[in-house]
Amino acid sequence: MLSYRFRLYPSKAVEAELLRHLELCRWLYNRLLGELNRARAEGRRLSPKDTQALIVRLKSENPGLKLVYSKVLQMVSHQLWSNIKALAELKKKGKKVGRLRFKGRWFKTLNYNQSGFGLEGKKLVLSKVGAINIKLHRPINGKVKGVIIKRENSGKWFAIFQVEDGVEDKPDPLPKTWRAIGIDLGTNYLLTDSDGRQIENARFYERTLDKIRVLHKDLSRKKKGSKNREKARTKLARAYEKLTNQRDNFLHKLSRFYVNNHDLICVEGLPIGNMVKNSYLGKKILDASWGKFLQMLDYKAEKAGRRLERVDPKGTSKGLTYEDPYRDYISACRILHSGLGQPSEPVEMEPLRGLTYIPASSIIEAGSPTR
Repeated sequence: MLSYRFRLYPSKAVEAELLRHLELCRWLYNRLLGELNRARAEGRRLSPKDTQALIVRLKSENPGLKLVYSKVLQMVSHQLWSNIKALAELKKKGKKVGRLRFKGRWFKTLNYNQSGFGLEGKKLVLSKVGAINIKLHRPINGKVKGVIIKRENSGKWFAIFQVEDGVEDKPDPLPKTWRAIGIDLGTNYLLTDSDGRQIENARFYERTLDKIRVLHKDLSRKKKGSKNREKARTKLARAYEKLTNQRDNFLHKLSRFYVNNHDLICVEGLPIGNMVKNSYLGKKILDASWGKFLQMLDYKAEKAGRRLERVDPKGTSKGLTYEDPYRDYISACRILHSGLGQPSEPVEMEPLRGLTYIPASSIIEAGSPTR
């Protein structure tokens, strides 16, 4: 199953209708959760079929539910049970979790599963809502199984199409390059590779931190429930959204370069989840987004018929000091040799050469660290 995300531009009237549907779905979610809690307290057990049947009876209690497409209401029940299952899985793993919480002011999605939607030219038509302008910036390949309408904290609307059995579900191998590369991730530099490139760590969050602090402070001064507070909240949400988009754009272009130009990409199998708990390195690792970068490499490599090899990080920095200017380069070479199944410290290491510093801006602008 693939997801295609497109921006929506609803008119004021349609946006008001969408917001009303979100509020009705929020009410339904909380009402169903309340019934589950009550049944548990009384020693009764409810099933997904019971909550689905309850929706029909609740339409008499809240006639507004009749304004929402029936499938959307059914998916609210499905979401509730999915959340309950997710909590149960966390408990099995030994995590400390409480009970499921009621939804506050925000309910972000309307889920049109299987039916109730259609594309007509440059408009997305939703049952009981109407037509919405949509920016289809790329073709949808495959069978559309559903569409999720989402309102971001910034106030922007998006349609997320759930697609299966399309052309993009099948591997689309790129031509062989007969090249392999090792990558060592870091915080001073985002990465150093075995070809001698050192990619600047863009530090998007660090660079935006001052602005975000000002916006947080501005939000805290506004009266709760006021229009000015809502405007301040939207400004803050848009600042975070811009930060995420900049970081994702950078990582997409960088990961695309390595996948396009190498048959084998070797990286360390780092326990990133544990590493971010480090009080000194945690924020730097999160800002660099190691996990997201590796995730992008993984799925792009799979689709392109490339291989991403995660090697044991033990010994990749053995005998190297932090002051050594070639430390990261040597580690990248060791990662490559390990990924190739060769000794991590070959008898004859390639002579060290000058490293090439690549600023993040060149990747953002040109889409490649080689231009």
